[in-house]
Amino acid sequence: MSSSARRDPSIKEVALVAGVSHMTVSRVMNDYPGIKPETRQRVLDVVEQMGYRPNMVARSLATQRTKRIGVLVESAVEFGESDMVRAIETAARAVGYSVTSVAVRDNDMSPQDAIAHLTSQGVDALCVVAPRSSSVAALRQITVSVPVLVVKSDKDPTFLTVSADQQQGTNLVVDHLAGLGHRDILHIAGPLDWLDARGRERAFHARVKSWGMRERAIVIGDWTADFGYDFSRTITKVPEYTAIFAANDDMALGVIHGLHDNGISVPKDMSVVGFDDLPTSRHFLPPLTTVRQDFRALGAKVMDVLRAALENREIPQRSKIATELIVRQSTAQPRHLS
Repeated sequence: MSSSARRDPSIKEVALVAGVSHMTVSRVMNDYPGIKPETRQRVLDVVEQMGYRPNMVARSLATQRTKRIGVLVESAVEFGESDMVRAIETAARAVGYSVTSVAVRDNDMSPQDAIAHLTSQGVDALCVVAPRSSSVAALRQITVSVPVLVVKSDKDPTFLTVSADQQQGTNLVVDHLAGLGHRDILHIAGPLDWLDARGRERAFHARVKSWGMRERAIVIGDWTADFGYDFSRTITKVPEYTAIFAANDDMALGVIHGLHDNGISVPKDMSVVGFDDLPTSRHFLPPLTTVRQDFRALGAKVMDVLRAALENREIPQRSKIATELIVRQSTAQPRHLS
C-alpha cells in the first residue's frame, strides 16, 4: 500500500501503544486537569510519533463543541487591534482551538451582523476587540448564548474582560518624567470614545495630581501622526510645559517631527513619550520612550479566560496584563535643569 493511501491511526491504537485507555487519550487531547504529568507526556509522545489527529467532527458531535473561537474586531487596521487578533490566533492554536474572525470597519457591517455571522459558524465562545464605548453599548443589545469576553480596559458587570493595564502604563510615564524633574506635562489624548484613550486620560489626571503637578487642559487627538504634526507646528516657541505625553506612538512621531520643523529640540527643549512601542519606535529620531503592551500575553490570557468559562471553572470578571516602560532617547531632564 502506498504511503499516500495509508490509514490514519485511531484513538484506540494510540491508547494501545501508550498503554492507557482511549478515554485517557481523549482527556489528554482535550487538556483535562488531573492527569499525571508522566502519563500526559507519554500520550503526547505517542500522538506525535504516530501522527494522530483527532477527528474534529466526531469530537464536536460528542462534546457539542467546535473548538472554535469567534473574534470580532473593530478597526483591524489599527496596530493594537490587528496585533491582538494575531496573538489570540497564536494562543488558540497552541491549545487546539481555531479562530474565525470578522473585522468591523466604518459602515461596512454592524456589530449585530458580525456577531450573527460568527455565531452561525458554531463558535464555542466570542472575543470582542472593541476599542470604542459605542461598540460595547451596541454589544449590550445583543443576546448571545455562548461566553463573551471583551478586550477593554475598564470594569464591566456584563462581560468578562481582559486588557493591558492602562493605568499602570500611564503611571509609569508620569513617574518617569517626574523622576527626571518635569512638573508641567501636556497630554495629547486619543479620541475619548476609545476606551484605552479614556483610561489613559483619567490615569494621567490622577497621577499628575498625586505628584502636585500643574493640571492643564488636555489636547484630544485622533491617533494619527498627522494630528501630532499639525498640533506641534502650532508651537512656535518653547512653551511653559516641558514634556508631552502622547497617547500613542503615531501621534508622538508627528509631534517630534513638527517640533523639529519649528526648531524645538527633543529632548533638549521638550521630552516626548508615546504609548504602544510600535516596531518602528526604536528608529524614531530620537528613539522614542514609550509603553510596551505584551500582546502575546494578552492573547494567552484571552484563551485562558474563555477556556475556563467553557469548562465552568472559577474565573475573575476582569483580568489585566502588566505594561512596561521602555526608556529611550526622547526623554531627558527639563531644560531648566539641564
